[in-house]
Amino acid sequence: MPKCLNAKMNKCGFTLVEVLTAIFVILVGIVGALAVIQQTITYTALSSSRLVASYLAQEGIEIVRNIRDGNWLEEAAWNDGLGGGDWEADYTTQELTDTHDGDFLNIDSNGFYSYSAGSPTKFKRKITISSGTDPQGVEYLKVSVEVWWRQIGKDHQITVQEYLYNWR
Repeated sequence: MPKCLNAKMNKCGFTLVEVLTAIFVILVGIVGALAVIQQTITYTALSSSRLVASYLAQEGIEIVRNIRDGNWLEEAAWNDGLGGGDWEADYTTQELTDTHDGDFLNIDSNGFYSYSAGSPTKFKRKITISSGTDPQGVEYLKVSVEVWWRQIGKDHQITVQEYLYNWR
């Protein structure tokens, strides 16, 4: 409540301490709100990157599955071109290539990720294939896809794994 400085003139106002306290409370509220907004933006960007990385990892599995299915259509061995090791591939090719040093994926103007055209992104993808036989003697390919990126000064990674069989 404002205090009257001069009772005769009936003028009332705030003291300097009250004004400084009010400014401090307002500033604390504004700084707190800005911090929450900044954290929300940071977590939203990280969530968006995780979503893209999970789609890129799933795409890696689908590329290998597509090569396997293409082998059936061409009446080749089901695992032809799917040897063990670390590989790179994108939707534009029907074959796996050596990972070299882990190239960054590019994104083109249509939003498709590949190693050939477009602007560089922060994502790298590695497809690892190993073969095996289950206890019943059925051959399989263990396909593991890792997508990693650097954001907010930290390395992040998504890994998916799938077993592909010669079910045909």
